Amino acid sequence: MTITNDRNFDAISEHFAKKVYGGLKGRIRLAVLQQDLSEAMDQLIPNRPLRILDVGAGLAQISLSLAKDHHVTVNDISTNMLDMAKDHAKSLGVYDQVRFITCPYQALSNHLAGEQFDIILCHALLEWLGEPEKIMNFFDQYLADGGMLSLCFYNPASKIYRNLIMGNFYQLNTPRPADDKSLTPNHPVASDTVEAWLIAHHYKISIRSGIRVFSDYAPLKRGGLNNPDDVVAMELEYSRQLPFRAMGRYLHTIAFKNPV
Repeated sequence: MTITNDRNFDAISEHFAKKVYGGLKGRIRLAVLQQDLSEAMDQLIPNRPLRILDVGAGLAQISLSLAKDHHVTVNDISTNMLDMAKDHAKSLGVYDQVRFITCPYQALSNHLAGEQFDIILCHALLEWLGEPEKIMNFFDQYLADGGMLSLCFYNPASKIYRNLIMGNFYQLNTPRPADDKSLTPNHPVASDTVEAWLIAHHYKISIRSGIRVFSDYAPLKRGGLNNPDDVVAMELEYSRQLPFRAMGRYLHTIAFKNPV
């Protein structure tokens, strides 16, 4: 039995679904991820249904949207989160085409029997792991050479910047850990560190994007900020442009393993 100190959202799965994907924030996240993945998947060579693993999938919206055309495996440590993902799969008519595996990612070797995947999705998992760097060895083992890694993770710089512009200097000088109901991670990994891991493991970065690069920082909703469609459009327009992408609340990196 694999024992981890990774975060499990079983106890607050409904809160997670509502907070993360119940409004504009979730819509922006999905829009940026879908834009990046659509472009990057064109770089994959196989002209066949792809083998896709969504590790730490949560509600698995992105991978389930691909399940009609590809072979999708969905994994999460939380039974409640996967139950919601299964309901979503049923609503999309793809439930019978998806393999669901409930376990910590460290125990997936008991289920995958040496398989390799063309795409691994790992979205908003890194910052909840007790030992985040170790997941790089997992990617090395289960991502095929030339395969694509989609890695989305919380940006610690965004929390600092938001506290600065809101005047919450006490939070910077004497930070308090988030409680068990919070969706703000206590131990996020800096983007430079993540990129150093990818380079050390022979991944070539193809796309860098920021998710929610400006809308979270606007305390007053005025002008175009009152139109969700316009907000999504502008988030997409600036998601890859520096310096804006560096301030995304989440960062999305697409990298290819041992590219030819």
